Amino acid sequence: MFIRFAAGVALLAAVAMAEVKLPAIVSDHMLLQAGVPARIFGKAEPGESVTVQFHGQTHNATTAADGRWHVWLQPLKAGDAGDMTIAGKNTITVRDVLAGEVWVGSGQSNMQWAVRQTNNADAEARNANYPRIRLFYVPRKTTPEPQDDVEAKWELCSPETAPAFSAVMYYFGRDMHKKMNVPFGLIHTSWGGTPAQAWTSREALGRDAALSPILGEWAKVLDAYPDAFARFSKQMAEYEAAVKTGNTSARRPAMPVGMGHAHTPSGLFNAMINPILPYTIKGALWYQGESNASRVQAPLYQRLFETMIQDWRDRWELGDFPFLWVQLANFAKAGSPGDWVIVQEAQAKTMRLKKTGMAVINDIGEPNDIHPKNKQDVGARLALAARHIAYGEAIAWSGPRFRQATAEAPTTGDRGGKMRVWFDSVGGGLKARGGSSALQGFEVAGADQRFYPADARIDGETVVVSSPSVMAPVAVRYAWESNPVNANLVNAEGLPTSAFRSKAW
Repeated sequence: MFIRFAAGVALLAAVAMAEVKLPAIVSDHMLLQAGVPARIFGKAEPGESVTVQFHGQTHNATTAADGRWHVWLQPLKAGDAGDMTIAGKNTITVRDVLAGEVWVGSGQSNMQWAVRQTNNADAEARNANYPRIRLFYVPRKTTPEPQDDVEAKWELCSPETAPAFSAVMYYFGRDMHKKMNVPFGLIHTSWGGTPAQAWTSREALGRDAALSPILGEWAKVLDAYPDAFARFSKQMAEYEAAVKTGNTSARRPAMPVGMGHAHTPSGLFNAMINPILPYTIKGALWYQGESNASRVQAPLYQRLFETMIQDWRDRWELGDFPFLWVQLANFAKAGSPGDWVIVQEAQAKTMRLKKTGMAVINDIGEPNDIHPKNKQDVGARLALAARHIAYGEAIAWSGPRFRQATAEAPTTGDRGGKMRVWFDSVGGGLKARGGSSALQGFEVAGADQRFYPADARIDGETVVVSSPSVMAPVAVRYAWESNPVNANLVNAEGLPTSAFRSKAW
């Protein structure tokens, strides 16, 4: 009897393996990238013939030895819609498929921050009726090895689905949808409090010896974990005992960081990025950096961030797709102001990579809250960057960007030398925010490397800075603190200038 039962189980397993299976991201209401070949993929029995039909196209594939198959749809036009049929030994119909623009959004808590948590949340949710915007929310998970699939589904953007979705992604997608009048697909995959190394593949991290301090820190965490867990277990027992006695002031201890934690290098890449890599996208949005603003990691952030971007681009196999990010906002409670602004500088320098752009928001943060509720302007500034970088629109998309600073000898009447600061992306011209008559936020230093507040004035597309305390200035910096409330240089379009320094002292 047992033999017959086992044989039956084996037969059922063989039948299941023979069936065509689709990943969650290839499902009802999905949105396909228009204008380029779009990949459809799944699994079936090795050697099985699979046929995909959509919008007048028919494509065939033969499943490889590892059970995987894929086909490439010929470029679709934005707005193309219909049902997709995928047939092998079984047939699956994917309903309500739409073509348009597909963007992935990732990072930590400010990307995870939901529409319901932002300014004017009730009105925003009530008006979020955009059936041609499709939402795909990857659940938070970490794994030691790369995964093939996630437990998620495509949903139409509505007052019911938008409130829990990423606010940055939604406001970006809404602005772009309205501007371009084409469907938008938004894939949200983020986790609050996580560092960039968790979103980067193990191979990419291991290839760069310069990143070894980050991996070394993690090795120390793992070494300390057994003792940390023992302390946690003791504290947990004390907490549970206190709760039983009715002690309402008892505080639940935090689980110590260790293997399987969301900070595990590559853990989030494995579980939340790798499964969606085969899906054809237009570009990526990123909002992260707070968890890397530490003494060891901040100086390495540019190297790490560039490694992650290139890793994603290599693995997506779509070339140098547009990659846009949000710079850290102003925040007065940063653990070390220097670490915070070092990450901001690293983010700005990463724009040396092709097809990258940064939304500067050092004017709209909340000094006492690491999660600014104004995500509408964040999405709008990312949309400006996308319109220029991804879609070639000739617009002012960025605030003034530091190019160089040159020392100038004093002229008649000057009490000392001065420096001239040159900018790119000045748009319609430089000005002080809010109509102020004076620029603020600039500092200059001489050879002694001591910085003093500077007098600053706009001269065409440059800013001239000087200080009576510095007779021979050799360096200038701007907004060089975690909460630069007085820094007010913008362009005519009102877009702010990022923190910068002319010398990396």
